[in-house]
Amino acid sequence: MQVEADDIRRAFEEDEFFPAFQPLVELRTGQLTEFEILARWQHKDRGAIFPDAFIPQVEASGLINRLTRTMLDKAFAAAPLLNSGLHLSVNLSPVQLLDPELPAHIVACAERGRFPLDRLTIEVTESALLGELSRAKAVALELKALGCRLALDDFGTGYSSLKHLQALPFDKLKVDRSFVRSMTESRESRKIVAAEVGLGQSLGMMTVAEGVETQAQANMLLWLGCDLGQGWLYGKPAPAEDLPRMIAVAPRTRASMLPAPMDGNSIVSVDSLPAQRLAQLQAVYDGAPVGLCFLDRNLRYVSLNRRLAEMNGAPASAHLGRTVAEVIPRLFPLVERFIRRALRGEPVSGVELQRPPDGGGTQTVMLSYQPVRDEAGEVLGVSVAVMDVSEHRRTEEALHESETHHRHMMQLNPHVPWVLDATGAVTEASPRWEALTGQPMEQALGHGWIRMLHPDDVEPTSQAIRDSLQTGQPIDVQYRVRRRDGEWKWMRSRGSPRFGPSGEIVSIYGVVEEVHDQKQLGEDLQSCRAELQAVLEAVPVGVILADAEDGRVVMVNKQARKLLGDAFVPGQDLAEHGWQGPTDIHGRPQPANENPLSRAIFTGESSGPRMLLYQRADGGVARLSVSGGPIYGEDEQLIGAVMIVWEMAAAESIEPQ
Repeated sequence: MQVEADDIRRAFEEDEFFPAFQPLVELRTGQLTEFEILARWQHKDRGAIFPDAFIPQVEASGLINRLTRTMLDKAFAAAPLLNSGLHLSVNLSPVQLLDPELPAHIVACAERGRFPLDRLTIEVTESALLGELSRAKAVALELKALGCRLALDDFGTGYSSLKHLQALPFDKLKVDRSFVRSMTESRESRKIVAAEVGLGQSLGMMTVAEGVETQAQANMLLWLGCDLGQGWLYGKPAPAEDLPRMIAVAPRTRASMLPAPMDGNSIVSVDSLPAQRLAQLQAVYDGAPVGLCFLDRNLRYVSLNRRLAEMNGAPASAHLGRTVAEVIPRLFPLVERFIRRALRGEPVSGVELQRPPDGGGTQTVMLSYQPVRDEAGEVLGVSVAVMDVSEHRRTEEALHESETHHRHMMQLNPHVPWVLDATGAVTEASPRWEALTGQPMEQALGHGWIRMLHPDDVEPTSQAIRDSLQTGQPIDVQYRVRRRDGEWKWMRSRGSPRFGPSGEIVSIYGVVEEVHDQKQLGEDLQSCRAELQAVLEAVPVGVILADAEDGRVVMVNKQARKLLGDAFVPGQDLAEHGWQGPTDIHGRPQPANENPLSRAIFTGESSGPRMLLYQRADGGVARLSVSGGPIYGEDEQLIGAVMIVWEMAAAESIEPQ
């Protein structure tokens, strides 16, 4: 729609421009926090004209400041807003941020409407900062001095530069609607949103997501740690006469804590980590028989597991973003000094605390506070572990995530039988080779089959054959073969030499099987194992995992190695080598194979927590709390076991006030 400058001047004279108000909602609570002011034009003949059609012409006509003053005057005059305590935000044109008179115009509007400027947010796009950063910074600092807040709008859609975030005193970072709209379907969009939210958090900014239209988007944004949502899910832009109705509808639709398959009591996090890693972290968190959480430097809950939520008698959703003092006010004075010590970089463990549980009686818990540092060594927050040691009962939950690669062991499946002679030439092969590769059998015999291999795999495969013919050792080699459809598929070839009367090798018999999917799965499992190992290394309790298939130890984390030395090592056969050395609290030696890990792996029984004494390598005696339990797969089959070790020797005992 073509708009002329004269028509715009006439619209000002006839008062056709008016503000529309779109709500911004706190994702965690659904509470209305503010409105964004959006310019609208109700033309006397053409009806509604939207900003994309008239804003460029207003700017070109030099009337953009007049339009902003009109929007602010009418918004500040709205009595429902003035009396509500809600905030307002307004988006400025790039040219306005370079106008040194802008702060004075905003002050004049606020004085006419008696609207406090500490409730006003000025939104600017990055295009306003290009080429004139020093002038924009001067105007921005003057606005901040007046009490206004600053928001960077549409970050990541244009000429994004981190220097803009560093140079100007922004309070908010707005995630563009284009990324929010596609984040539930596009992994790339999710990564961008997670990165922007994480960047805002690391710089101490509030993050706002634009264009929130579905509950699934709101759920994912909350999961990633976004603070506010704006979009049609919470309300379309509406004129001032609708403000009383919009303000009265509270709280708005609130986001569920996590999307499926996680439920509302599972691990929840406001950290901007990739979803796959969060899912793995959830499994470790939820499976731990101790309460776990992470606190930021303001003592707010950033993440927590189901067990800690149960201990505190409140759902996980009631913790996120709230301080320890708000969630457990009676206990906070008892634990504050330990948290503060951890924030100063001092690990604190073995803190014993008496607390009254919801069901009555007295509950004794052991707490550990460990500082969490970034790559530069700066303390980002505190990792907290809480264990209930008041009752000797079976472990309620075990780790759900464990090593699963043993369930996927590749077994011999003779898809393509073959025979090599003493020179390494193929003398016989199954017709399945032709069906698999399209190469006729007469061409595959001898050394012709090598032509179907990937060029990078020809020499390693040939060397494996030569080695077998020279040493008499079996062949086990993997290589890629070109299929009929032209794709490369991984194959595994295994064979054993056959010997003549004098011990000479007369032939090699073997089979070829397709292992493409297994190889890819193996790589994925190896990646999963590495990420699981990293998570377990950060947990402030000793964790040992064993595999049910062969009864061997498969993983020992750093804290377990610190507490037990080399008592448990990966590959250790629990049937032959149990735990040597522990005694009960009366000094009676414990049988080597009666430890909780061996009992869980061989009998499927849970045990503990149980007090044991263990002599360290340095001669000292550690007082340990030990528990263990089996791990079952999706088919209810025993796939492994876990043992949790907690040191209690250096406990600090405190009494409730």
